[in-house]
Amino acid sequence: MSKAVMLQGTGSDVGKTILVAGLCRLAANRGLKVRPFKPQNMSNNAAVSDDGGEIGRAQWLQAMAARVPSSVHMNPVLLKPQSETGSQIIVQGRVFGQAKGRDYQRLKPQLLDAVMESYEHVRRGADLVIVEGAGSPAEINLRAGDIANMGFARRADIPVVLVGDIDRGGVIASLVGTHTILPEEDRQQIAGYIINKFRGDISLFSDGIEAIGRFTGWPCFGVIPWLKAAGRLPAEDSVVLERLAEGKAGALKIAVPVLSRIANFDDFDPLASEPQVELVFVRPGERLPADAGLVILPGSKATIGDLEDFRAQGWENDLAAHVRRGGRVIGICGGYQMLGRVVSDPLGLEGESRSVPGLGLLDIETEMAPEKTVRNSFARSIEYDAPLSGYEIHLGITRGPDCSRPSVAIDGRPDGAISTDGQISGTYLHGLFSSDIYRARLLASFGIDGGGQNYREGVEMALDAVATELEERLSPEWLKTFMG
Repeated sequence: MSKAVMLQGTGSDVGKTILVAGLCRLAANRGLKVRPFKPQNMSNNAAVSDDGGEIGRAQWLQAMAARVPSSVHMNPVLLKPQSETGSQIIVQGRVFGQAKGRDYQRLKPQLLDAVMESYEHVRRGADLVIVEGAGSPAEINLRAGDIANMGFARRADIPVVLVGDIDRGGVIASLVGTHTILPEEDRQQIAGYIINKFRGDISLFSDGIEAIGRFTGWPCFGVIPWLKAAGRLPAEDSVVLERLAEGKAGALKIAVPVLSRIANFDDFDPLASEPQVELVFVRPGERLPADAGLVILPGSKATIGDLEDFRAQGWENDLAAHVRRGGRVIGICGGYQMLGRVVSDPLGLEGESRSVPGLGLLDIETEMAPEKTVRNSFARSIEYDAPLSGYEIHLGITRGPDCSRPSVAIDGRPDGAISTDGQISGTYLHGLFSSDIYRARLLASFGIDGGGQNYREGVEMALDAVATELEERLSPEWLKTFMG
């Protein structure tokens, strides 16, 4: 019988994803057959699993850390927000439906069977399963029918380790408050806690550990410093974009507008790692920088809604001025759709049935279609004659004269479009910047060197570095209880 442990947080973005990935790599390095699992995830950063369905990008990374193929069963319920109140629901890799928040609360008990089925699938043949919770178990207003935190932990009878983020402040109160607010049955499921993102002299927190133990009776399993290597790993939640600095100065400034429903923003991580690139995420209320050489329109979970927001921000005028100055534009997936003359949704797949003008930079038209394309793909850049490996997750069929100049060939078929002057291009393929050869040739077209590093190898090295740090900082006795 496989062992299991579940990491839950005192709040969102406390670092659970990276800790689970690091523990998966640590267990794999020790020779264990380890698998990640997250019952419910909410993210527009999705990936295509090796068995061909949608999962959270974080679980894809954790499978990579565990050195195993990714599976839809590692994240059986994925919520992809489409509006402030509603989300598309993906169950075991396939579209299940759409629901607003209150309706979803009523759906959760029905989804628990699928969650437990997937958990049993992941456990099969594994020595260890490391489970990641979502949000916080202290959200007792959502406790009824819970499948993401204590509801799952108690159903599966898995010990829970709480993770507190000391960098945001109030970590003692958050841990003690969680203990106070949980019902006794849930409280008994918690084996101990981990302090994450500590800066400075860890010995100075010894009184804090003593205080937490006095109030809760929980042991501390380790104090983890700020993990520098984690910065080289893809982030899961778009909340991280709100805290990114303007970026380093570089020979080429690349601007990415942060759309309201931005999707798969980790597409840009390889560009951010380039020494001569300054990657700027442009937030609402800011202008697209006039000195950018390249603007990239990212993927979107709600193309029409984000297109309207793009206009409301005044970015359409900024982008037009950028093009007049000779600047270049690349659109990915939803961003590609926005670059055309029109985007129509006759069936109301993104909400109401309507058709809106696009940005008019490519001579193409897109119509949303009910069949969703979800697949991993091998491709080739026609524009730069470079091999690509990526994935597609999109609704919509795009046609038009500029499609006669495709930007890539995906599994041998043409995809995307290039304007007659070559300034504007787009594709449905995610992951093209991860190709070291493509990245080098793209940057060379701007007159700078790049692509010399192996991006995938850099991610692997970062996972190993995180695993090493965790092994040094976590309680050996606690690690021994489930890793041997």
